[in-house]
Amino acid sequence: MNQRTISPAGHLDEVRWLDLPSHGDPRGTLTAVESGQDVPFDVRRVYVLHDIVADRGGHAHRDTHQLVTAVAGGFDLSLSDGSSRRTYRLNRPTRGLLFGPMLFITMTGFLPDTRVLVMASTHYDGARSIRSWPDYLAAIGQ
Repeated sequence: MNQRTISPAGHLDEVRWLDLPSHGDPRGTLTAVESGQDVPFDVRRVYVLHDIVADRGGHAHRDTHQLVTAVAGGFDLSLSDGSSRRTYRLNRPTRGLLFGPMLFITMTGFLPDTRVLVMASTHYDGARSIRSWPDYLAAIGQ
């Protein structure tokens, strides 16, 4: 088993797409997500971003895993570990992006009427978030 060098930053190589279970019939499609089964963590918080008029994010979570999906519209979600950045286009309600803590999050390029659903592994606590890029770089030792 390989041992990873311990780093305070998150790991971009662990970010992955997660196809959400969907079932269709002549009436439409139902996409359901179950905590601990479809999502590999216990969901402690669910929230929706809507009526979005500006970029979102601009922070990192110290200990929160997240599954993010666009249930309507689309947007770009960028994640950084302090040295590299990857951008993902979210625009399907049947596909979410799964990522862990200590990645700096930026959300941009929102289409009109975009709705973003976020499932998080922790309850909200503002003290567990890093709210600026300079503070994030300091927290990861860069």
